[in-house]
Amino acid sequence: MSEPTSKTSQLPLYEQVKGQLQQKIHSGEYSALSQLPSENELSELFSVSRITIRQALHKLSQDGLIFKVHGKGTFVSKPKAYQNITQLQGFAEAMSSSGHHILNEVLSIEFIEAPLKVASKLKLAVRSQVAEIKRVRLLNNEPVSYELTYLPAEIGLQLQNKQVDLRVSDIFTAIEQDLSIPLGYADLNIDAIQADDELAQLLSVDIHTPILRVERLTHDANEYPIDYEYLYFSGESFQYQLRIFR
Repeated sequence: MSEPTSKTSQLPLYEQVKGQLQQKIHSGEYSALSQLPSENELSELFSVSRITIRQALHKLSQDGLIFKVHGKGTFVSKPKAYQNITQLQGFAEAMSSSGHHILNEVLSIEFIEAPLKVASKLKLAVRSQVAEIKRVRLLNNEPVSYELTYLPAEIGLQLQNKQVDLRVSDIFTAIEQDLSIPLGYADLNIDAIQADDELAQLLSVDIHTPILRVERLTHDANEYPIDYEYLYFSGESFQYQLRIFR
């Protein structure tokens, strides 16, 4: 149900309509690649003229939220996320500030013997226990990344004891706010791979689709490694941005 537009509002009618349509897109009511109602249907829905609807749709198109297919109608764009690589931020922290709705599908949380590379990265003894967390990150209800995270067992247990809900919380935020452990910096390695069967299914892409893979080792404020992870992003849905100076 749409809220009625108000002629007494300081916002123009097309901006009010745009705002409501944007909210429906971000909430998933109008899902990615779904077709929007026709201009006539939207005009009736919002009790405004078709000219107002066209203005609202034009603005949404400029923002990249919708696209038109000649002779077929207007469709919702697949969400595209941008994150500034010069700042150490969790995904939800970065995306929420841009007005996106983030939800995490937690696939598993297990305590396992650390693989040799993980133990080395986290400076743990061989055969030490680590918490392994697998999550799919949903941007506006569409899968945008798969995250494989390794934490020292004591950190994982603390998060568990604090009953941190990893469906809605960034691990960075939980470590800093719930465990009171300030973070310092992260080392990143970025490359491209092709989606295998598992990644294709998790990210809802075709097999062999290009995937952005980020290997990230995060250190606390005392420069001790505390979080080692692999982040897999669909190239269709995500970009890292970086500004550099001479």
